[in-house]
Amino acid sequence: MTPELPALPPDLGAATVYEANGRRGALAPQVRPTTQGFGIVAGRALPLRCAPGDNLAVHRAVAVAEPGDVLMVDGGGILVGHLGDVLAVAALARGVVAIVVDGGVRDVAEVAELGLPVWSTGVAMRGAEKRSPGTVGEPIVCAGARVERGSWIVADDDGVVAVDPADVAAAHAGALRRWQAEEQMKTRLRAGELTLDLLNLRGAIAS
Repeated sequence: MTPELPALPPDLGAATVYEANGRRGALAPQVRPTTQGFGIVAGRALPLRCAPGDNLAVHRAVAVAEPGDVLMVDGGGILVGHLGDVLAVAALARGVVAIVVDGGVRDVAEVAELGLPVWSTGVAMRGAEKRSPGTVGEPIVCAGARVERGSWIVADDDGVVAVDPADVAAAHAGALRRWQAEEQMKTRLRAGELTLDLLNLRGAIAS
C-alpha cells in the first residue's frame, strides 16, 4: 500500500498548494475540469503513460489502483477518448478519487453523474486504440509537470498541481500557514483595513 497523504481544510486549494510548493508543479492551464463544482480533490498519484491514441495503459492502471489514488494520464495531449463512462465506473470501484488526463476524454455528462472528478486537455468523441501497454507506475511528465508514484495531487476549478513525494510535508505545512494567514487577512479586510497596507504595497505605488 502507498502511504496516506495529508488532509486539507475544505477551502485550501490547488493555487495555495502551488504557492507553498515554491510555485512548482502546476500542470499546463489547458488541463481543465470537465465538470466544475466538484470542489477540491486531493490524493496520491498513480502515473501512467499511454501510447499515442491508445488507452490500454489506463485499463492497466485501473486494475492496480488503490483507494485514494489519482490517475495521472500522460496521453501526449492527443484528443481521443482516453477515458469514458465504462472506465469511470471501473475506477470508482477501485477507490480512485480523480483522473487527470493530458489528452481527451468523452462521456463527460455520464462521468459527472457518476461523481468522478476529471480534468483533461479536452473532450473528444473519437475512441482510443487498445494495443500498446504503455507504462504504469513509472515517472511521467503530465502537461508539463513531473509526476511519480506517490506525488501529492491537488486539483480544483483553478487547475492541478503535483508535489514531489519528498516535498509533500513542507508543501503541506507551508500551505496551511499560507491559508491561516489569508484567513486572518480576510478578517482584517472585513474590519476595514486595506490590502495596500496589509501587503505593504504603498511603496510600490510611490516608486
